[in-house]
Amino acid sequence: MEASIDQIVNWILTLSPLSIYLIFTIIAYGENVVPPVPGDVLVVFGGYLAAEGIVNFSYLLMVTSIASVLGFMNMYAFGYYFGDQIDTYRSEFWLMKIIDVKYFDRCKLWMHRYGQAVIVANRFLAGTRSVIAVIAGLTKMKIITTIASSTVSSVLWNLILLALGWFVHENWLVIGDYLNIYGWIILSLIVLILAVRYFYLWFFANSSGPKRIDKKTPNDVDKF
Repeated sequence: MEASIDQIVNWILTLSPLSIYLIFTIIAYGENVVPPVPGDVLVVFGGYLAAEGIVNFSYLLMVTSIASVLGFMNMYAFGYYFGDQIDTYRSEFWLMKIIDVKYFDRCKLWMHRYGQAVIVANRFLAGTRSVIAVIAGLTKMKIITTIASSTVSSVLWNLILLALGWFVHENWLVIGDYLNIYGWIILSLIVLILAVRYFYLWFFANSSGPKRIDKKTPNDVDKF
């Protein structure tokens, strides 16, 4: 992965500022549609480019955020129109060969429970972004509200990444290691929270004990 990132970075450095904005637009869009795209690390690199004066920080934040929202809403539309097929024929549907089924079911649970809050948090939930977008469409979340929530999420996340790249400057690649650790921590916390919740419900469902059944005594005679 590092070798491919180095190649992309070296290539980007040869481009004009206008071309760089276009490339980062494609990267930010693609990262929402094709999860393996290393979009976050490259956005951090964008912060370094802004610090060097090669591109404008605000413009880069704008294009990456707009592209992120467009990518999210494209996956939303996919879930909206093909959601029933995905849910019914999940073992045969091509999307499930890319997305782990356990993430799909987990995101459905989040969406039904927390709604738009999940979409606001989606950029911060590593490994589940595309799934969240598809399930938002599948569950028919309101489009305008979903766009607004996705915009807030994208602007906040991209602002953080660009700012990190700006401040660490030439050490921007180190942030990639921390992002990887962050992703694993988030996924581990999600699994832990769900496991605790499952245990909690199971424990209280079984701790009430067997229900007492009142039996009639010989003296209990029906009046009619």
